[in-house]
Amino acid sequence: MGDDSEWLKLPVDQKCEHKLWKARLNGYEEALKIFQKIKDEKSPEWSKFLGLIKKFVTDSNAVVQLKGLEAALVYVENAHVAGKTTGEVVSGVVSKVFNQPKAKAKELGIEICLMYIEIEKGEAVQEELLKGLDNKNPKIVVACIETLRKALSEFGSKIILLKPIIKVLPKLFESREKAIRDEAKLIAVEIYRWIRDALRPPLQNINSVQLKELEEEWVRLPTGAPKPTRFLRSQQELEAKLEQQQSAGGDAEGDDVPQIDMLMQALEEAKKWQERKEALEAVEVLVKNPKLEAGDYADLVKALKKVVGKDTNVMLVALAAKCLTGLAVGLRKKFGQYAGHVVPTILEKFKEKKPQVVQALQEAIDAIFLTTTLQNISEDVLAVMDNKNPTIKQQTSLFIARSFRHCTASTLPKSLLKPFCAALLKHINDSAPEVRDAAFEALGTALKVVGEKAVNPFLADVDKLKLDKIKECSEKVELVHGKKTGLAADKKEFKPVPGRTAASGAAGDKDMKDISAPKPGPLKKAPATKAGGPPKKGKPTAPGGTGSTGTKNKKGLETKEIVEPELSIEVCEEKASVVLPPTCIQVLDSSNWKERLACMEEFQKAVELMDRTEMPCQALVRMLAKKPGWKETNFQVMQMKLHIVALIAQKGNFSKTSAQIVLDGLVDKIGDVKCGNNAKEAMTAIAEACMLPWTAEQVMSMAFSQKNPKNQSETLNWLSNAIKEFGFSGLNVKAFISNVKTALAATNPAVRTSAITLLGVMYLYVGPSLRMFFEDEKPALLSQIDAEFEKMQGQSPPAPTRGISKHSTSGIEEGEDGDEADDAGNDVVDLLPRTEISDKITSELVSKIADKNWKIRKEGLDEVAGIINEAKFIQPNIGELPTALKGRLNDSNKILVQQTLNILQQLAVAMGPNIKQHVKNLGIPIITVLGDSKNNVRAAALATVNAWAEQTGMKEWLEGEDLSEELKKENPFLRQELLGWLAEKLPTLRSTPTDLILCVPHLYSCLEDRNGDVRKKAQDALPFFMMHLGYEKMAKATGKLKPTSKDQVLAMLEKAKANMPAKPAAPTKATSKPMGGSAPAKFQPASAPAEDSVSSNAEPRPDPKKAKAPGVSSKAKSAQGKKVPSKTSLKEDEDKSGPIFIVVPNGKEQRMKDEKGLKVLKWNFTTPRDEYIEQLKTQMSSCVAKWLQDEMFHSDFQHHNKALAVMVDHLESEKEGVIGCLDLILKWLTLRFFDTNTSVLMKALEYLKLLFTLLSEEEYHLTENEASSFIPYLILKVGEPKDVIRKDVRAILNRMCLVYPASKMFPFIMEGTKSKNSKQRAECLEELGCLVESYGMNVCQPTPGKALKEIAIHIGDRDNAVRNAALNTIVTVYNVHGDQVFKLIGNLSEKDMSMLEERIKRSAKRPSAAPIKQVEEKPQRTQSISSNANMLRKGPAEDMSSKLNQARSMSGHPEAAQMVRREFQLDLDEIENDNGTVRCEMPELVQHKLDDIFEPVLIPEPKIRAVSPHFDDMHSNTASTINFIISQVASGDINTSIQALTQLFQIESLAREASTGVLKDLMHGLITLMLDSRIEDLEEGQQVIRSVNLLVVKVLEKSDQTNILSALLVLLQDSLLATASSPKFSELVMKCLWRMVRLLPDTINSINLDRILLDIHIFMKVFPKEKLKQCKSEFPIRTLKTLLHTLCKLKGPKILDHLTMIDNKNESELEAHLCRMMKHSMDQTGSKSDKETEKGASRLDEKSSKAKVNDFLAEIFKKIGSKENTKEGLAELYEYKKKYSDADIEPFLKNSSQFFQSYVERGLRVIEMEREGKGRIPTSTGISPQMEVTCVPTPTSTVSSIGNTNGEEVGPSVYLERLKILRQRCGLDNAKQDDRPPLTSLLSKPAVPTVASSTDMLHSKLSQLRESREQHQHSDLDSNQIHSSGTMTTSSSSTANIDDLKKRLERIKSSRK
Repeated sequence: MGDDSEWLKLPVDQKCEHKLWKARLNGYEEALKIFQKIKDEKSPEWSKFLGLIKKFVTDSNAVVQLKGLEAALVYVENAHVAGKTTGEVVSGVVSKVFNQPKAKAKELGIEICLMYIEIEKGEAVQEELLKGLDNKNPKIVVACIETLRKALSEFGSKIILLKPIIKVLPKLFESREKAIRDEAKLIAVEIYRWIRDALRPPLQNINSVQLKELEEEWVRLPTGAPKPTRFLRSQQELEAKLEQQQSAGGDAEGDDVPQIDMLMQALEEAKKWQERKEALEAVEVLVKNPKLEAGDYADLVKALKKVVGKDTNVMLVALAAKCLTGLAVGLRKKFGQYAGHVVPTILEKFKEKKPQVVQALQEAIDAIFLTTTLQNISEDVLAVMDNKNPTIKQQTSLFIARSFRHCTASTLPKSLLKPFCAALLKHINDSAPEVRDAAFEALGTALKVVGEKAVNPFLADVDKLKLDKIKECSEKVELVHGKKTGLAADKKEFKPVPGRTAASGAAGDKDMKDISAPKPGPLKKAPATKAGGPPKKGKPTAPGGTGSTGTKNKKGLETKEIVEPELSIEVCEEKASVVLPPTCIQVLDSSNWKERLACMEEFQKAVELMDRTEMPCQALVRMLAKKPGWKETNFQVMQMKLHIVALIAQKGNFSKTSAQIVLDGLVDKIGDVKCGNNAKEAMTAIAEACMLPWTAEQVMSMAFSQKNPKNQSETLNWLSNAIKEFGFSGLNVKAFISNVKTALAATNPAVRTSAITLLGVMYLYVGPSLRMFFEDEKPALLSQIDAEFEKMQGQSPPAPTRGISKHSTSGIEEGEDGDEADDAGNDVVDLLPRTEISDKITSELVSKIADKNWKIRKEGLDEVAGIINEAKFIQPNIGELPTALKGRLNDSNKILVQQTLNILQQLAVAMGPNIKQHVKNLGIPIITVLGDSKNNVRAAALATVNAWAEQTGMKEWLEGEDLSEELKKENPFLRQELLGWLAEKLPTLRSTPTDLILCVPHLYSCLEDRNGDVRKKAQDALPFFMMHLGYEKMAKATGKLKPTSKDQVLAMLEKAKANMPAKPAAPTKATSKPMGGSAPAKFQPASAPAEDSVSSNAEPRPDPKKAKAPGVSSKAKSAQGKKVPSKTSLKEDEDKSGPIFIVVPNGKEQRMKDEKGLKVLKWNFTTPRDEYIEQLKTQMSSCVAKWLQDEMFHSDFQHHNKALAVMVDHLESEKEGVIGCLDLILKWLTLRFFDTNTSVLMKALEYLKLLFTLLSEEEYHLTENEASSFIPYLILKVGEPKDVIRKDVRAILNRMCLVYPASKMFPFIMEGTKSKNSKQRAECLEELGCLVESYGMNVCQPTPGKALKEIAIHIGDRDNAVRNAALNTIVTVYNVHGDQVFKLIGNLSEKDMSMLEERIKRSAKRPSAAPIKQVEEKPQRTQSISSNANMLRKGPAEDMSSKLNQARSMSGHPEAAQMVRREFQLDLDEIENDNGTVRCEMPELVQHKLDDIFEPVLIPEPKIRAVSPHFDDMHSNTASTINFIISQVASGDINTSIQALTQLFQIESLAREASTGVLKDLMHGLITLMLDSRIEDLEEGQQVIRSVNLLVVKVLEKSDQTNILSALLVLLQDSLLATASSPKFSELVMKCLWRMVRLLPDTINSINLDRILLDIHIFMKVFPKEKLKQCKSEFPIRTLKTLLHTLCKLKGPKILDHLTMIDNKNESELEAHLCRMMKHSMDQTGSKSDKETEKGASRLDEKSSKAKVNDFLAEIFKKIGSKENTKEGLAELYEYKKKYSDADIEPFLKNSSQFFQSYVERGLRVIEMEREGKGRIPTSTGISPQMEVTCVPTPTSTVSSIGNTNGEEVGPSVYLERLKILRQRCGLDNAKQDDRPPLTSLLSKPAVPTVASSTDMLHSKLSQLRESREQHQHSDLDSNQIHSSGTMTTSSSSTANIDDLKKRLERIKSSRK
């Protein structure tokens, strides 16, 4: 019983999972009780059992399972969350319940399935049941069929989809099991009940006996239409009402196709209205369902539209409107495709007065609005706005108001609002009050939705009264917030008609809720966000009255002037006399020109002094026009006159009325030689006052109405210039084109030339589509136009400099600015005149296209193509054409399908962005064609889809379920084409509609498709889906997959997550050219498909990134949204003269960055896929000449050869370009390696040899990126069967070692040895042997041991050549390395080992010969590297070391190399196995051999002396030194590394090469090392820390001062930000900074102050003052202040000029801080700077005020008092006392305890002893005292013995000689002693010799001995004390100590002589 009591205590959910069946039974029973008690379906209690329900139904114990099923049924019925369990539970029921023998279990299982269907999960249930039909267990199959039958019987064919069931029926009838066949028969009968004869065709092929039986059963069925007996939850509330309705007589329910057809026939044929009424009532019952299945309702809509539009019986109009409402509500978004057809008809029918008709129409149009967007129907609505009937105007305005309520600021962009506002503004001045009120309501709603800022520009002309009315309406408006709909909100105007059935009301309301639900969330009151979509055609362009819309950007003051009335001449004279001097008016028309001239001068003065508000512009210009007016004969007077007009226009509120008075005169004078310029100036001023579009139109019409050709040509010239100055916004292209055509036909050549120039300027803004209007011109003229366009190609339009309002109010300014560019771009699309072709799409044409005879169909299509061709640009209304063309897309004749696709492509170009309203009804069917079996049809369909997407953007395509429905179809062609298309488009989008998630389940099924291509495409598309949906959503969507599939898909998701590209960045806003970037690109219908950008909250706008013309490379964007600076515009005709490679600044760096950030694909493949080639093409487009690129990517190999020949020719002349594009060139060459043509391969290898020779001459270093994307593919070719190719590849590999370190080449070649190609393996092994032979063991990566083990594996290869190569390679290593090889290669099999030993014996070469051989054989290699070792041009910092490293072992003198015995070669393997402690096991070896070594050594000394004076040139000896140093930096021994680094930083030119990043990493590493507690555990831990200390100081002093300061600031910032970082770390970084501060006086002139101040600015941004003060330590803020204080002191006020790199310096805390400091220092010390400070000796001024001194001392004592900083405080106090010996520290001590006083005194004494005794530890060279322990393996014991004898008795010259020889052998330099600078202190400015000398070595040794002795004396000082006092603060030393050392040095020198 113990067990029982255990489980009884458990909670219910745990019992349900218990392993004991009793426990589970009890758990299920309790769960059942709980479920029955819970009343609230949303109770959180349900969620606890969410994961357990599957276990309830799949329990292994039959009794327990029964109880579990009962509980599960109750759960599914009542729980709100039950739907989430559908898939898993139903699959559990199918597999574990339906096979149970107990009938009860099966019944419960079926009941559970039906309950899931009831809670709206029908699709998922049906899917699982259909899967169950494939089960091998017949019981399960029978139960599944039975369940489906019951579901169909109860829920009806609306809910249970019959198509998939009918599909499997024939298979079920063929089953061997009788039970299955019987059940199949029953379900076939049930299906027949619902769809009648539609079931016959699919079952024609079953057994005839079975068919006969079925026929008999079918005959017996009752004839009435069946009704569902059970309803979904959402329908249950309608159940009762539907029953009532059906009992009343409407017994037709269900959307049967035959019924609909019948009814439509009745509608069309019925002559009597009663018959039509019956048909409509029947339709109404059918469409009353809350959700209708998607289908083709075009004909029904057409029939209903006809009734609404043309039926004379208003009752029927209302009924038809209700039917449309039902259809719109039931179909939801799927009705959108029909919206455009019915909206105009409904709006025009509003002329009916009867309230019930009006209400029915209102409901219909409101329901239709919710299925589409305002953008799509705006054309139709705006067209109706001009109707004369006031009721139509009123109802349209009210409809607009209701529609606006459903909009948000983002769905109602400025481009859409503008035409609506323009139309509504006309209505507010209407004579009918109801029209005015409706318009006020609509404008008020718009105001509420998008806010005043967006609407105000359109209301500039509205007087205050009306404006108030609009605002009042705005306050009353209630917006739709998800629940309340526009329909409900607006019903208040009409009382419901009693005749309306309750059912339809309920259905309507309910569905309104459903439909508006997707638009929840509060509406933002923000200015309209930018959105695409062109403004519609409601933009007036009549010459005289652009009205309010024409004045797009003018503000109140100006726009009001536009309606200024025309004044009489008397009034004008009166007004003018007030402001002009009386004499002036009197002599205006004097006959004496001098008087007139004087009068004009006075006039001008008066105008100049006048105030804007007082200036009566019209009166003044009328005075000027007074006789003689513009017929003035004296040119001086005329010039003055024109100048005055310009002045008035500029200074006054100049109206169009005034402009019309003067423009005629100006145009007349524009051609005048003397007055022309003044006339142009006046016209420009008027254009600025009255907007260019209006002025231009007036001027053009005036110029061309007169005959003077000079005036015409000058007018055109003025306009060309004006367009550049004002921009293209709002210009009426249509009017210009007709005028330009007139000009082009002129006889005067000047007029023609000017017209062509104007066209060129227009081309800048309009783009290539402009040419279409001039195609019918004469060829000669057309060629001139083309030449002009050619000139403009690639140029971007200039930023407008005029036309921005001069007196706008600042309140509106910002909004205007932002939207200006947007509007300009949008307007340009609409400027093209579009033709209305709907009248040409006649019913005859449509019937032709649908004819049975294919020839007639073809004729029809030809006609359509002709209509579109002729019209060029068309309006979106194309009547019945979409339906007709849609039918042809599935034509049996494939030629017609292709022709239809071509027409649709044409249509997209012709209609432009407006095509988006046809995406759903025409675009999606094009996608269906992608599933065609013919390749060429698919290609045509893809081109068409791309042409459409280019115009519409991707949002329309991705919205809704259409795309996912297409992907669902199991057609492999369709799937692979569609996925390929999505993979191409998705990466370019910044956001996608949420409906994209609907495609994911089908994407997953494609991942497991049986077709390999589909799987591949699906995998390629996966990362791009993830880019938009995120990994989480994608992973969640795998929940419904089978476990096996789920695991596979999740693995793919993980893989895709790694390759997921970043979303393209939002395009940067081009402020300099509001229209430049986007406008011209709007007009590229014919250009290649470009990427689409869909902004996240707006309609997609036609993409601004299109190519400038079909043949011109698109410079706008590269494939992944990266900006490419367009350097050169390339000509279409193949101009091959210019450079072939264009240098793009930072182009290569940007590409590397993109690849690193996964913005583009990594160059890594087994065979190159199309996307790699496309990507390379795009990247090349910006930096390779267009014609060359065409050759490079041509399909014919001969073109590749041609391209290579050109590249060879240009190699020498275009070095810069080649290096700039090197990564792309190498990638392209890797593609050529995959070509099968040998001639191309040979040519490519030839080019590569030349290329790498050039690169080595240029001392270029291959970057990692270039190497990794090229070398692996080159190595593939080393296994080619042709001998000549292999030789070439080996030669290239050989040359590559000159531009890429051999040690880095090694792993690539090693990888090549793993190939399946035996030739490749053999060649790679040989190449490895050559590398080891040439460069020594150092090249073996990762370690010699690992490398040799891998090589040794190949000794057992089955191919003889491979075996030989492996053996030879190891023999080569043996020759270099001796017996050590056997240890490195590890255990070999006996056979292999004997082969190796045999081979070694045969190659009887002495080990010492190897280096000589190497030097003799490869003289060029050696020489070129060693001589250029110091030239580290171009290579990035990290490559510097590798370059030196590669040269390492090749460059020593042959003499030296000959004598290096193996003991002195670097034992890399030993070092690798070393665990970091200093090793001392070799003393005997060294001591034994020392004397032998030294015997013959003195011979080479003279030679060395001869070389040494030139050590600065760093010839071979130095190169070998550097190589040696760098090989040691990578050593496993810490001491070796530190020494090597120290030596590296000795060499000033090298030290300065280190970049900020490198220095940051180095300092980080060194400081971390110093703080590592493990070092103290080492035997010589203290020594190591001291060495690191010295190294840090070296780095600080020797590096580029700007870089190191910058690095320290960044390091400090990082360490303060990182929570894990220790405070000690930050403290040491700050100490380094203080040290730098001390060096500043000497280095200030070499520092790039701007960069340092930028770094400080960033630091202060991250750490504002307040944040710094919160730090535990006050060090950071003090460090920063000290640094800034020192900089201020050194630079004075000039420091403020160095803030250039800070973007917004006014906001910078730094600037304020510096200003304060400057002010303070001026007050404190005047401008005199203190010399002490310059020396950096102290942080304090000697003249600094007492308060400052006290503060400083207080700070020091605070430190002494704190536990952590006590030693540092004492050191600072010591320094301070030493500097200011008379400083009084008494006051600070006397307040403290006696203990503290004595502690301070004792501390100061200790420091004094230490400093005086120790002297200065380091030497001028900075080589750590450990040097000879590692360089010369001298044991520590030797050192200490020497130490005991104090170093002098042993005889330093002996050591000196030995050291010198050893140094030479190790490749170090022995410079002349006389060149050495005298020993100076570590912390004074060191004079550093380039390479350490042997004297320095001894020097360091001496100081080391001294130090070890002192360590015994001061053992109480911890290591921290040593490195903080010894290195970080200035150590002062007694002169005695220095003298002592100097004497010793002198002695050493004399003994040497």
